[in-house]
Amino acid sequence: MKKIKTWWMSFILLCGLTTVSCNDDDNPTFPEQPENTDPTGGYDMTGFARGADVSWLTEMEASGRRFYDSTGVERECMELLRELGMNSVRLRVWVNPTDGWCNKQDVLVKAWRASQLGYRLMIDFHYSDEWADPGDQKKPVAWGNYSLTELKQAVADHTTDVLSALKAQNIDVEWVQVGNETRYGMLWNDGFTDYDYSNAASFAQLINAGYDAVKTVYPDAQVIIHIDKGNRPQYYNGLFDALKAANAKWDIIGMSLYPGEDPSDTNGLTEWNPIDENGNTWMQQNDACIANMKALIEKYSTKVMMCEIGIPWNYEEAEAFYTDFITKAKQVEGCLGVFAWEPQCYGGWKSYHKGMFDDDGRPMASLNAFKRD
Repeated sequence: MKKIKTWWMSFILLCGLTTVSCNDDDNPTFPEQPENTDPTGGYDMTGFARGADVSWLTEMEASGRRFYDSTGVERECMELLRELGMNSVRLRVWVNPTDGWCNKQDVLVKAWRASQLGYRLMIDFHYSDEWADPGDQKKPVAWGNYSLTELKQAVADHTTDVLSALKAQNIDVEWVQVGNETRYGMLWNDGFTDYDYSNAASFAQLINAGYDAVKTVYPDAQVIIHIDKGNRPQYYNGLFDALKAANAKWDIIGMSLYPGEDPSDTNGLTEWNPIDENGNTWMQQNDACIANMKALIEKYSTKVMMCEIGIPWNYEEAEAFYTDFITKAKQVEGCLGVFAWEPQCYGGWKSYHKGMFDDDGRPMASLNAFKRD
């Protein structure tokens, strides 16, 4: 078993970094990595992104959740995931969440920990105080009465603030999402596109405010516009045609894919249905998503990435599902990687059942799909 690097793990324990912050500073300070230290631990962290969104990790740790390897030995979660093949981490950012989790300080803690293990990093801005998704893009409370002009400035300022705090700790950021699952825009109602995408101009302006802010802090970071249902090309063509016409800027089209969410998701366990409302199996949904990727790359001269993917942890074909998708995605020239969403979740954490650990906190065979070649 590879041991956790004692110099930074000791710092985690000393400062209590399983909580939001180790002190009351707006931008906590972390120790410099010792000279001649290889943060990757000898693992190849380059190439196709094999990623994990672990945004719940510090909250899980603070609640007492622990993680174990297949033999039952307790492990630090990010190090274990790296050993299992992950080379990239995705972290969401909320503006002023009521409980503090996923705010700037919490993101700094997780990003710093990831950087000490050589992970590549994606930052996912929700531009909300809580979950932003296709059906809910609430403004942060503090931005509630802002005009469009003020919202653009707020997007730029918030993006700059978080990324500058990361850069100040010498943490590299490779990818940045400007919005999360923004199928119909963000910061509603100002940034709402209408369901026929006839009003995308305001959304495009908000995207560009975030895009420009990203490039100011991290000129080489790739900016992602991310929407859900990667197997539904009509959503992608509708939105990106409208955004292109409105002169929106992006580098990568990001996707989500959760087969079987329609028509029923129930409790994610025994009643879960892998067939969508059109009768498509998970394999057909995978194939439709891969075909959509290829078409988007060709149509918009863009790169693509699977930013979220998941299936119930105890589904008997989970390993086959992930292996099938990742194998096919790697063959798509222009697909940069695949990120599992909160794979470390287990035991019904937050009623989420699509992690990749069992009820004892041990990795499932589905993680074999993320192994290094």
